[in-house]
Amino acid sequence: MQPRNPAARAGRWSAQHRKTAIFGWILFVVLATVVGGKIGQNSVDDSARGSGEAKRGDMIVKAADFPEQADERVLVQGADGAERGAAVQDVVARLGRIEGVSGIERPIASKDGRSVVVEFKLAGTDEQAKTRVARPLAAVAAAQAAHPGVRVEEFGDASAAKEIAARDTQDGKKAEGISYALLLIILLAAFGAIVAAGVPLVLGATSVAATVGLLGPVSQLYALPPDVAELAAIIGLAVGVDYAMFYSRRMTEERDRGHSAEAAIEIAAATSGRAVLISGLTVMTAMAGLLLAGNPIFVGFGIGTMLVVAVALLGSMTFLPAMLAFLGRKNWLEKGRVPWVTKRRHQAKGESRVWGAIITRVLKRPVLSTVLAGGLLVALAIPALGIHFKDAGYDGYSRSQPVIQTYDRLQAAFPGGAIPAMTVIKAKDVTAAPVQAAIKQLHDRALASGRLSEPSTVEVSPDKTVAVVGLSVQGNGSDAASERSLATLRSEVVPATVGGLAGAEVAVTGPTAASHDFSDNLTSHAPIVFLFVLGLAFILLLVTFRSIVVPIKAIVLNLLSVGAAYGVLVLVFQDGHGEKLLDFQSVGGIAPWIPLFLFVILFGLSMDYHVFILSRIREAVDGGMSNDDAVSHGIKSTAGVVTSAALVMVAVFGSFALGSDQLAKQIGVGLAAAILIDATIIRAVLLPATMKLLGARNWYLPKRLSWLPKLEHEPQAGPVPA
Repeated sequence: MQPRNPAARAGRWSAQHRKTAIFGWILFVVLATVVGGKIGQNSVDDSARGSGEAKRGDMIVKAADFPEQADERVLVQGADGAERGAAVQDVVARLGRIEGVSGIERPIASKDGRSVVVEFKLAGTDEQAKTRVARPLAAVAAAQAAHPGVRVEEFGDASAAKEIAARDTQDGKKAEGISYALLLIILLAAFGAIVAAGVPLVLGATSVAATVGLLGPVSQLYALPPDVAELAAIIGLAVGVDYAMFYSRRMTEERDRGHSAEAAIEIAAATSGRAVLISGLTVMTAMAGLLLAGNPIFVGFGIGTMLVVAVALLGSMTFLPAMLAFLGRKNWLEKGRVPWVTKRRHQAKGESRVWGAIITRVLKRPVLSTVLAGGLLVALAIPALGIHFKDAGYDGYSRSQPVIQTYDRLQAAFPGGAIPAMTVIKAKDVTAAPVQAAIKQLHDRALASGRLSEPSTVEVSPDKTVAVVGLSVQGNGSDAASERSLATLRSEVVPATVGGLAGAEVAVTGPTAASHDFSDNLTSHAPIVFLFVLGLAFILLLVTFRSIVVPIKAIVLNLLSVGAAYGVLVLVFQDGHGEKLLDFQSVGGIAPWIPLFLFVILFGLSMDYHVFILSRIREAVDGGMSNDDAVSHGIKSTAGVVTSAALVMVAVFGSFALGSDQLAKQIGVGLAAAILIDATIIRAVLLPATMKLLGARNWYLPKRLSWLPKLEHEPQAGPVPA
């Protein structure tokens, strides 16, 4: 009999054509990697990343063809005025002899007279500047050695990027090693054999490799953010391993029930394979919400994550059943057995004893379980009501990094000096007397406001059509003081000075302005993203399970887990309750883009487990079980693999928290917390309890929707021909 659902058909074909499916997948991965490597990734231009007025200012600067250069500062501190002055002169002389260094500004003293800053520019693109900054850093180190009585150190775009990148690379290798070690342990515990545990890792790794390669040609159609490959790798490894676990564990369960390898593959394809297909489509639907966020960075992330899930889905439908069929026929899946684990897995017949005991008690007291679990999640979510949005900026990095310590000292001596607000003026000739007079007024009025300060700069484009006036904001660039500086500049200073120039176009940009405009744009687009994700998820689950209750309940449960994750983020990062444990310093807020980003990612990933569990329950219902028996059987038989799959994601995402970047920590903790909450409190307590309470009403479908297609599970089939 020919299977009806596409997952079953793909599984049968792959099992029958093992060599074609396996070598076809390998060829696909190799070609994608080679082609992507040759084409390279086209990254979105920095000037196109922002939003609103800040983006407009960046685009004007980009079009004016200013020489590419990085801003650097040398801080000289000491109580001895003579030695401090000698050190400043030495720094200026050494920098002046370095090729590519220009615009060495007159030294500026701090209000207390104990600190002096020397500003200069380093020619080249961001990547070139990170390489060329080595010579200025060496010159500054030499000046420090020549003047041990004072402090001489450098901070700027290039020097900070160089040191932070080196630390990030170190952190990344550490996190990768830990996550892979944990993955192997979790998979060995789940499968009880090295070969069986290796199959999910192979699928996850090859899916990531193929996707990273495909990002090259895709980026030629739409420029992608540089770090999209890292996000795709994390999501791809997590979902690839999860999909393989769902599929493989169902196959081993069927083998334990006495089916041949071929029959077990066909049953797994028709059941778990179908659940994986629906899960993948649901995840991609959620990720598509990023396309509506109104920012090219989020659009790029949406494209990358959708692509990696699609590739993992393709591998799960073709390569995975073929590989399982190949290894199953030769009994190689049991090679490298972990005796005690393997014995317990075979004895359990696919059911977890621990979760089985918990679920039995939950089903006996569904009202109490619902109240306790729901109350706990609501309690965790309550702190999210007081969430504050704040870009961590350089304050979000570990204070153990020398360049960040230099930043702190520079901020203390020259508040806001490291964070400029840039006023961009475009006119026919910015060197003309009226424009120059207006720029002078801008400078004087800004300083007189008390909200902006020195050091200040003025740059003119080669064609004299654009001038950029830099003024230092108060605060750290992302706090309330910086926001007040920006508001004063935009609403008071600019309109009263350069804003009145006839025929001129004026825009205020810079880090503070970019963050402010980005947050405003994100806030305006967030409702669209939320409605899109929730709406499409509702439709997909409605069609899949032919029930109006299932999608409503799924959305409510997922929102509870996301809300609880938000609450954990606030408690840990905003309130600072995890500072010592995670080695960070709270900045009193959460990055403004993280809640929307986490919602989309978490909603998609948590739907994985929901669809997988509900598919097993629906399979039992369709097989003639009562609702209560089906709920008990479906959740008990999937609790073990869902827990293992969740631990895989927690290991992958949790490794983010080991880095020095607070943004990475917030992402890692948010994702790990939500997945852990989802796989335990939601799936093992709230889901069975509410399904027990609702009974047959779980599958209620209004008569007016009876026209929806009926997606049935496949009947058990015989062995696949060799």
